Amino acid sequence: MTCSHIWSQSCAYNDANKRAFHHAAAKQLRQLAKALRLTPGSYDIRSNRGGPAVSGEIILHHEQLYICVNQPPCGIAMGLLYRSCSGRRVSTGGRNMMTSLLMLDDIPALARTIQRDVPLTPPHIQQ
Repeated sequence: MTCSHIWSQSCAYNDANKRAFHHAAAKQLRQLAKALRLTPGSYDIRSNRGGPAVSGEIILHHEQLYICVNQPPCGIAMGLLYRSCSGRRVSTGGRNMMTSLLMLDDIPALARTIQRDVPLTPPHIQQ
């Protein structure tokens, strides 16, 4: 599913852009959860809007996977962080891996990348 959001559109001091960014990122993370075959109830998606000068962050937190989307001050090149984790109460875990926000426009490719780097195991994924 392709997204029509312009990920490089600044959220700093622009509430409408920030709302659109959070809405589009959450929508794409829901699609990513489906592409990764995450079991419903094994993850949540939450949003922290942050202050007026930043984009804030949108997080998909699964039992085995942590994904954080934000708009870093240096551009969109590395705005999607992901890593393994041990439960939804723990946000630390494996090595941080980064990719471009533009990967949110190609959910199948992003899912393949994440599956390669963070192998997920049952029971928290659908077979």
